[in-house]
Amino acid sequence: MKTKRAILLGIAIWIIGILFYLISYSVSILENADTQANVLLFIVVMPLVWFGCHFYYKTDTKTHGLKIGKTLLLTAVALDALITVPLFIIPNGGSHYSFFTSLGFWIIAFEFIAVATLYWYACVYSKKK
Repeated sequence: MKTKRAILLGIAIWIIGILFYLISYSVSILENADTQANVLLFIVVMPLVWFGCHFYYKTDTKTHGLKIGKTLLLTAVALDALITVPLFIIPNGGSHYSFFTSLGFWIIAFEFIAVATLYWYACVYSKKK
């Protein structure tokens, strides 16, 4: 596995995702701004992880998508713990605990792994046969 490449892609996915997350607060569509931000992030993460896997697998076709998905997810989780929560969640009355135990977080975490694994099966594994 090309760890550095996967981590850099994870950072890029996190940056784009956090931008969409923050921008969603300035456009009021739903009554609950937090729900709106999580829904938008859920929608945006799918193509971000898919394209991230596309770029990753240009140079490495041996690593299983589950491993790439976990690496992308752990990169995003580390950045959330170090940057997102202290800068955006805690000032609004939240905490690390409330952020990492919310259902929205775990749904998006599962999505990271599922999309990366599906990409591997659809675009890498199927072409090996």
